[in-house]
Amino acid sequence: MGAALGWGALAASSLVIGVGLAFVRSWSPVLIGLILAFGAGALISAVSLELAEEGLRLGSGAAVGAGLALGALTYFTADGALARRDKTAPGKGGGGSGTSLALGSFLDGVPEQAVLGIGLAGGEPVSVALLVAIFVSNLPEGIGAGIDMQAAGIARGRILRLFLVVALVCTLSSGVGYAIADSVSGDFHAAIDGFAAGALLVMLIDSMIPEAREKGARRAGLVAVVGFAVATALSSL
Repeated sequence: MGAALGWGALAASSLVIGVGLAFVRSWSPVLIGLILAFGAGALISAVSLELAEEGLRLGSGAAVGAGLALGALTYFTADGALARRDKTAPGKGGGGSGTSLALGSFLDGVPEQAVLGIGLAGGEPVSVALLVAIFVSNLPEGIGAGIDMQAAGIARGRILRLFLVVALVCTLSSGVGYAIADSVSGDFHAAIDGFAAGALLVMLIDSMIPEAREKGARRAGLVAVVGFAVATALSSL
């Protein structure tokens, strides 16, 4: 259990590190776009190689598909509720895509790190690929969200507290995954992978990729491929 929580904390820490990096220097819009593009590429690799493929290896296609649908609908519904809240609460500043990235980090981080804990409880070695994919993709999400929310007038302390809570919940998810591993079937494990993938895909299309393209212009596509290539190379470790 201690090892699961420790690895979970390491993976989730990059969210807080990313937010911290957003505060310590000024970031040009182009650089923000390219950072988000790199993160989007890494996340696409994680969805393809660490979530969907792993889910299909462990369970049925139906379980992965059900998880995908539930994850996508959960993110879509929650993000819509946040957007409506921001529109009806003038002066509170939702941070636009920043809050969407924070929500995406939460909805994909919890099942991803539960999977990490389940694997450790099953006697498997730590998945370096999954660990690095989570860490690498969280970093630009944290930077992008921190910058967007700060630009919307949200206090740094509030932003940092939000991401500390997200990181803490994600860390605890590793422990929960470890604790319930014995009672989890292959299909349930596959559905968890699918849920994370579904939430990620909607977040990527609705928030991360559009902002990367808007701010990074044509170079965003190339940098996204670099992010995908780096994450894919790491998946072979």
